[in-house]
Amino acid sequence: MTTPRPTAELSADEARRLALRAQGFLGTPDRRAGVRGVLRHLGAVQLDTISVLARSHELIPYARLGAVGRTTVENAYWKDTHAFEYWSHAACILPIEEWPHFAFRRRAYRNRPHWNHHLPEGTYEQVVKQLRAEGPLTATELGGAKKTSEWWDWSGTKVAVERALMYGEVVCVERRGWKRVYDLAERAVPAGLLHDELDDAECLRRLVRLAGRSLGVGTRADIADYHRLKGEQVDAVIADSGLVPVTVEGWGKPAWADPEALRTPPRGRHRTTLLSPFDSLVWERARTERIFGFTHRLEAYVPKQKRVHGYFAMPVLAGGRLVGRVDPTREGRTLVAKQITLDGPKAVPAVAQALAEAAGWVDCTDVRVERVDAPDLREPLTREIARVLT
Repeated sequence: MTTPRPTAELSADEARRLALRAQGFLGTPDRRAGVRGVLRHLGAVQLDTISVLARSHELIPYARLGAVGRTTVENAYWKDTHAFEYWSHAACILPIEEWPHFAFRRRAYRNRPHWNHHLPEGTYEQVVKQLRAEGPLTATELGGAKKTSEWWDWSGTKVAVERALMYGEVVCVERRGWKRVYDLAERAVPAGLLHDELDDAECLRRLVRLAGRSLGVGTRADIADYHRLKGEQVDAVIADSGLVPVTVEGWGKPAWADPEALRTPPRGRHRTTLLSPFDSLVWERARTERIFGFTHRLEAYVPKQKRVHGYFAMPVLAGGRLVGRVDPTREGRTLVAKQITLDGPKAVPAVAQALAEAAGWVDCTDVRVERVDAPDLREPLTREIARVLT
């Protein structure tokens, strides 16, 4: 692909600030729009099974809005058909108005020649019939999710309903006790959106445009990764997506930016907060390293003896920089920082503030620090946390 002449040259700092504003961390948050506003602003909120302080889809609006009630978060996603769950960056909550723009992916699943799980004959039709008569239902209510206790050993019912989800005949309308709740798309999706009429190119143009808007500025790989598109899919539509080519100091690769983001310099208050490792600000490692000079890796799936920063190390954002990591847990009403990594003494106040705010959000009244990578900073940090908590 021939890259057009860049329309602007951005410094590394300008690109970082554009990214922060696009992700909702710079400037005044739109509290009136609330959690639903965050979802539409980001375009996708990743789901994950791990729950330490809270689940990732709760941590993401918290990081931008502050102490939003957890029931409020769930209701904002699922009540009144405002969202659906589908495969985007990973399993994600998506704004319901984007249903038509995932038609390209539903078609691809329908045309997929091979699957890992065997689908017993007649099971698909039975699941759809049962949902039509009794839905919404979980896989357990449909007849059972697993054949054995192994996580991968799905029952025929689970295979069928997940296949129907991928095809778009069935929708996940909420999570109940972390179980997907399925219903027929014809009931769950508003009639005006329930179609696969858009061709692949129109779907891809929309998702590339949304990714660029949510990133502020990004490389081809950044934009492709946001909704897990292929590079050639991005190449086919980016010229018509509305994004504009730019160069960014130190990136060494062509980039594209949201033209609206370029019109006004990013200004305003920086958020200080703990970030979920699955937050879209940091979910792509190469981009995080390029923008923040910060190497981030989720170690939950790394053997314990090989972990460097901890099971669920959460980056700490302050002043528009990533200034440390906290690996948290809870014991009763105490938030326990099992391991803290600090980017020097200047990070102490920000990490203390982030811990104290997170503790209040999850109804903890105390914070206990167990290990700090720089032992001489443990006492100043503990003292600062106590000051912030009082």
